[in-house]
Amino acid sequence: MGALVWLRPAARVLAPAPHIPTGPSSAHEVVGGGMKGRPRRVSVALRCPDPRVLQAGRWRWTVARSDVTAGGAAAAAGPEDSSQALPDLQLVSRIRGVFFYIVTAVAAIFLFIAMVVVHPPVLLFDRHHRRAQHYIAKIWATLTISMFYKLEVQGMENLPPNSSPAVYVANHQSFLDIYTLLTLGRCFKFISKTSIFMFPIVGWAMYLLGVIPLRRMDSRSQLECLKRCVDLVKKGASVFFFPEGTRSKDGKLGVFKRGAFSVATKTGVPVIPITLLGTGKLMPPGMEGNLNSGSVKVIIHRPLEGNDAEKLCSEARNVIADTLVQHGYGVQ
Repeated sequence: MGALVWLRPAARVLAPAPHIPTGPSSAHEVVGGGMKGRPRRVSVALRCPDPRVLQAGRWRWTVARSDVTAGGAAAAAGPEDSSQALPDLQLVSRIRGVFFYIVTAVAAIFLFIAMVVVHPPVLLFDRHHRRAQHYIAKIWATLTISMFYKLEVQGMENLPPNSSPAVYVANHQSFLDIYTLLTLGRCFKFISKTSIFMFPIVGWAMYLLGVIPLRRMDSRSQLECLKRCVDLVKKGASVFFFPEGTRSKDGKLGVFKRGAFSVATKTGVPVIPITLLGTGKLMPPGMEGNLNSGSVKVIIHRPLEGNDAEKLCSEARNVIADTLVQHGYGVQ
C-alpha cells in the first residue's frame, strides 16, 4: 500500500518535503515546517476512502489512498481462499466415497442372494460362460456407478458376441475399472489376487462368477493361471487381462506383459483392446476411500489377430497408448 502526496509551497520553502512512511498501520505522523521553521506534527489517516486535505502551517498536504490496496488485499486473499477450498473438496470426495461403498454393499447383498439361487442350474447347464451370474453382476455394477458418475461407451460394435471367445485387455487405472467393465455385459473371466476372495459378499460373488485366482510373485501360480485361461478359452469362454499387472500409480500406461497374448496365440482367438479414461481421476490408486466427481469413457477398439504374441502385445499397447495420449494422458 502507498500514499500519494502533492505539495503546494508558500512563497518560501523552509524545509524539504517530508517522507511519509507506508505500511499496514492505520495512521502515520508527518512532520512539516511551521511559520518559523518549527516542526509541527499532524496525523494523516491512510484508511479513509476519500481524499483528505490537511493544513499544517503554510503547507498544504493532500493525501489520497492508493487504489492498489484493494487489489493487493484481493490477491493476498486468493491463496488463502484456495487453501480453504482444497479441504472442502477432499471432504466432499470422502463423503461421496462413503456413500459409494454403502450403495454397492447394499446392492451386493441382494444380488448375491440371486447369484446363490441360480448357481446350481448355472453349474449344470452353463458352467464355463455363467451368463446368469454375469447378468446379475452387470446389474450390480450399473446400479452402483449410475448414482456417482456418468459412463460413455464408444465402439460397442467391436465387441464379439458372448458366444465367441476372446481375450480382452485394457489399461488399469483404478478400483473402478472392474465396475466399469462389468457394465459391458460380456462373460469374461477376470484374474484377481487370492486375498480378494476372502472379502465377504464381494469375494464370494467373484467365486460364483468364476474369477481366476492368482498369487502374485508366485511363478507357479502364474503358470497355473495361464493354463486355466487357455482351458477356458478352448471351452468357449472369454478371459480378461490387465497386461500392466497392477494399477498405474501415476496414471501413465505401463509396460505390457505377454501372458494375455500368449493365451490368444495358443487358442487362436482375437485380442480386444479397451481404453479406460477417467477412472484414475475419480478414484486414484491409494485413495480408494475417496470418490471425486467426473465422468468415465470406455473406448473399445477393433479386434487384433495374429500368431506372434510379441507382435500382438506391441500392437495392443500402441492402440491403447495412442488413445491415452490423444486424451491428455501420459505413457511410460
